[in-house]
Amino acid sequence: MTKAIRAMRADMAVVDSVIYVLDARAPLSCVNPAFDEIIGTKPRLYVLNKVDLVPLQEAEKWKQYFRSENSDCISLDSTRNTNAGAFINALKALNKEKIDRYSERGVKKTIRAMVIGVPNCGKSTLINSLIAKKKTITGNKPGVTRSLQWVRIDEYIELVDTPGTLYPDFSDQKKAARLAMIGSINEDILDMPALAGETIKFLAENREKELKARYNLTDISGDYLENLAEVARNKGFLLKGGEYDIERAAKAVVNDFRKQAFGKIIMETL
Repeated sequence: MTKAIRAMRADMAVVDSVIYVLDARAPLSCVNPAFDEIIGTKPRLYVLNKVDLVPLQEAEKWKQYFRSENSDCISLDSTRNTNAGAFINALKALNKEKIDRYSERGVKKTIRAMVIGVPNCGKSTLINSLIAKKKTITGNKPGVTRSLQWVRIDEYIELVDTPGTLYPDFSDQKKAARLAMIGSINEDILDMPALAGETIKFLAENREKELKARYNLTDISGDYLENLAEVARNKGFLLKGGEYDIERAAKAVVNDFRKQAFGKIIMETL
C-alpha cells in the first residue's frame, strides 16, 4: 500500500482530476483518508459503483452527499454497458474551467484523470466498460491491479488506473468490517468465522426474517460460533467425525451476503 501511495503521489502532478470509485454498499467506508492529502484541491468525480446491489433511493442520497463545489457524483453498474456519454460529460463539466482556459488559446485540452479506490471496488471494470476492450487487468479478488496504466477513453480524455489502496491502519473496526464484508480485504488475512459473525450481526439487525429463512434458524441470540454451528448443522456442513464445519459455514454466510441472497442491501445510510 505504501508503494501504491508513492506511485499515486508521483503521477498526481500530471493529473487534472480524480475519479474516486466507491462501492455503493459501503460508500463512506470506501473513502480512504490517506487520499485527501495526495489529491489536494484537484476536482473529484465520485463514482458510486455497483449501484445495482443497493436500493436506488439510498444511492441517490449518497450522490447528493458527495456533490460539492469542487466535486460531482454519478452512479452506475460498471459490469454492464456504462453510459460513457454521461461519464465523459460529467468529467468534462468538472474540468470546464481548465478546458475553457486552453480553448481561449486555441488548444483542445486533453483531460488526464486518475482512477482511485479501495481494492475490488470496480475501478478496472469501469475503465474496461468505457473503452470496451480488455486493456486493463481485472479480477474478482482485491489487489489485482499492480502498476499504473494509462488508457484513452475519448479523443481528449485519458485515464490512469491504480492499484486498490486500503487505509494505512484500521482504527475504525466497523469500517474495516464493512470493507471485509464487501470483499475489499484479502480473505487470506481474515478470520472468516469472525467476519461471518459480523455479517450475521448486521443481517440480524436489518434482514432478520431473510437470515432465519435462509439457514432455517430459530434463535440468533447466541454468539456467532453458536450461530455458525447451527448454520453448519442445517446445511449439512460436517467434518470427519461429525463435527460442524464452521469455516465452510462462515464462507457460505459471507458469500451469500455478497451474492444478494438477502436482497439489495446498503450498509451505510444517511
